Amino acid sequence: FAGWDFSQADVDSPDFAAIGYRKGVPMGADLKGSGKAPRLLVQALREPDGANLDRIQIVKGWVDASGKTGERIFDVACSHGRAIHDGRCDKAVGNTVNVAMASFSNSIGNAMLSAWWEDPAFDPAQSAFYYVRVLEIPTPTWTTYDAVVYGTDLPEGAPATHQERAYTSPI
Repeated sequence: FAGWDFSQADVDSPDFAAIGYRKGVPMGADLKGSGKAPRLLVQALREPDGANLDRIQIVKGWVDASGKTGERIFDVACSHGRAIHDGRCDKAVGNTVNVAMASFSNSIGNAMLSAWWEDPAFDPAQSAFYYVRVLEIPTPTWTTYDAVVYGTDLPEGAPATHQERAYTSPI
């Protein structure tokens, strides 16, 4: 959700969705200008049989006065006790993938992440869009699974692991 009046306390509220709709708009909607910096309220939950979450990111895009496009990525929630410094997680989440077995462990990351974020570089004269991106911890690629199942080597140059991502619609 995005709005003008979200607070840090709203993140952990049991009425997260009700607060989101009451104070703002859902992802995919338009947030009409008020002159204040937009605030985003985000929650993400891993799939029941999926990998834990690594981090939540806000991606901001804009077009400046000269017509040049810009984009900035802000990490807003980091799993596994990591901190955020200058808009980025202070270290990588790690990697539990066993390539030989095409398996991974949910011993790192978090099942759920949430965040409250306010645009630190907001300019009311500049139109911008925001969307949320959620990254999982590293998992085997399909080529890794296939190599194990069929008893073959990974194709040359094929990565053994990757991090799945989910995206919201922009605001």
